[in-house]
Amino acid sequence: MARELLFGFIGGMGLFLFGMKMMSESLKKVAGERLRKTLDILTKKPIIGLLIGTLVTCLVQSSSATTVMTVGFVNAGLLTLRQAISIILGANIGTTLTAWLISFFALFKITNYALPAIGLGFLITLIGKSNKTKMWGRFILGFGLLFTGLGFIKDTFLPLKDSEALKHILVTFSNYPILGILLGIGMTVIFQSSSATIALLQIMAFSGLIDFQTTIPIILGDNIGTTVTAELSAIGTNISARRAAHAHALLNVLGVCYMIIPVVTGIYGRFIQMLIPGPVTRNNVMLHIALSHSVFNIVNSLFVFLPLISVLEKLTVKLARVRPGSIDMAPIYLEKHLLDTPPLAIKQAIKEILRMMEIACETVQSAYHCFLKRDLSLGPRVTECEDAVDLLQKEITQYLVELSRKNLDIEEAEKIPVLLHSVNDVERVSDHAVNILELAQRRTEQKLALTGTALSEAERIYSVADSMFRKTMEALKEEEEAPARAALEDEKLLNNMHDLLKENHIRRVNIGECDMLAGIVFMDFVDNIEKIGDHLTNIAQAVLRHLRWNLEINLKDAATGSSSSKSP
Repeated sequence: MARELLFGFIGGMGLFLFGMKMMSESLKKVAGERLRKTLDILTKKPIIGLLIGTLVTCLVQSSSATTVMTVGFVNAGLLTLRQAISIILGANIGTTLTAWLISFFALFKITNYALPAIGLGFLITLIGKSNKTKMWGRFILGFGLLFTGLGFIKDTFLPLKDSEALKHILVTFSNYPILGILLGIGMTVIFQSSSATIALLQIMAFSGLIDFQTTIPIILGDNIGTTVTAELSAIGTNISARRAAHAHALLNVLGVCYMIIPVVTGIYGRFIQMLIPGPVTRNNVMLHIALSHSVFNIVNSLFVFLPLISVLEKLTVKLARVRPGSIDMAPIYLEKHLLDTPPLAIKQAIKEILRMMEIACETVQSAYHCFLKRDLSLGPRVTECEDAVDLLQKEITQYLVELSRKNLDIEEAEKIPVLLHSVNDVERVSDHAVNILELAQRRTEQKLALTGTALSEAERIYSVADSMFRKTMEALKEEEEAPARAALEDEKLLNNMHDLLKENHIRRVNIGECDMLAGIVFMDFVDNIEKIGDHLTNIAQAVLRHLRWNLEINLKDAATGSSSSKSP
């Protein structure tokens, strides 16, 4: 009996979770890019964010998926903390749709259609010609598996109706709501799905194992437990992403805290019963549970924390302080109101490009350390820096494009293309750093050893590239010719070293001093360092061209006595 109960529950729960995961993943693949674009163009109005969060969660059938996606967007700098909070508020409302869907289990015997759905979904997946069609087939298949799993769980629980031990445990939970909240937290953490916890409660109530009032504290706990997924997804992310995850936890914990009193006194349960005509019966208890889940999240998100979103944002910021060394993904110097004052806007853009170069320089340093030491501990730092550089490229480019539409004089108009090309070159430097990290991973995983001579040569060529990086940054910052020309001298040295080091290493491989695979990795490293030098050369040459152009203009103005005219 006990074994049949355990096996039936595990199997049914597995089918339910697998079906839900399949539905969620297929829908995300069908509409994933559209969802990303929707979030990307999100307006600054919190109510719009809430509606989008609700819609997205209804589509993917997972508040965790929406919240994790939102944390990812914040980590990439595409959403502000305030926008993320508004989406999370909506996700809490959208996740209640699953409970309403499962309520039809009792009303329409939807399990009768579960097996045909499995067959139809599999057939569409098998014969579908396009990837989109196959994904819709997987969605239907997941739908069938989900309700088949619920059917197994229902059948498993039927023999427990007469268990005195279970009745005693449930009476204890009904007398002590705090225990119910803790149970709800534990169940949701185990299942990693608030929908799974609610579905289990609905099946237990439908089977007569638990009464409606006892489910309410467990539902409250479920809303706390579901925040664990977002907290886990925020590990290793930037401060803004961690704050978004903390906001999710904070709004649900605070919501449960103020809701405990009406739940303990029975007011909340009676209010839900007033909304559904007639007494609570086996046929409508699932609707009561779904409604109680929805009402809590709608009140908590729409009527309590949406008006207090600024307060929630401030509390979240206080809870998650900036950790030393973290990178601010968002631009620091790009002030929109300075666009009407082009000389100041250009100075701000240069400051941001220099910050972008500092991050790219750190990316190369960290990747080089990983390669030289066969130590991947700085790998996450390389990825974080690369993400920051990619975002800054997008933001600086947009800022400069907007600035180019203003009424600029000739010198200002000529400087914009120089800066745009520099931004792209810095981003490419960061890409080569990621290539070096991949080489470091290959060298570490395959345990490829380099000779002492090769390691010494790697240090030498990197030191030249690092020196060139510093001189190029100085040339851009000070707009001076000397550091730019010094950077170009370093580039000549890099090219010579590149050819010499490759010849030396080929010789070592040929005489058996170095392994062939290790030799390939070393030469790829040298190639990436040389290409970094090429992109830094582009920046230094752009600075020199601009300085030469300015000199010609000034000489011409001095000769004619005229001033720079405005560009068309």
